[in-house]
Amino acid sequence: MVDQDVFLFNDTILNNIRYAKPEATEQEVIAAAKEAGCHAFIEKLEHGYYTVAGENGNKFSGGERQRISIARAILKDSPILLLDEATASLDIENELAVKEAIKNLLRKKKTVVMIAHTLSIIKNADKILVMDGGKMAEGGTHQELLEKGGKYAAMWHTESKLSMA
Repeated sequence: MVDQDVFLFNDTILNNIRYAKPEATEQEVIAAAKEAGCHAFIEKLEHGYYTVAGENGNKFSGGERQRISIARAILKDSPILLLDEATASLDIENELAVKEAIKNLLRKKKTVVMIAHTLSIIKNADKILVMDGGKMAEGGTHQELLEKGGKYAAMWHTESKLSMA
């Protein structure tokens, strides 16, 4: 699971990522970090992967914590993955980095349940379900939902206008 509120332990970055797979080698952790787009900023830290994250990762931005969480998910390599608002509350630079990390995560064949209000992150999903008032309002691919002209299409057009503003 990659949650919008990432929890990091007051331990090294290496161990925070390795938490998903305790027997993982340092090379496996680094490979996961590279796929998650966090290797570069980790390498710049004074102690690299041996930097202690601080209480709940307070030494890192929300986007950096999110990418460490994605590295954890990549390392775990579960057949089912839950992404809960993975790009919520991030500045634009970190949102782009997290979206790229999620793309890397999704390249592997697995079942992904993604909860998102930012539609651009889900547009390539095999199936999109639109919830309204706690009930499923519509479902289909991005293109099918746009053609239906329903709630998803309205949200997509609104998001598109916001990104052009």
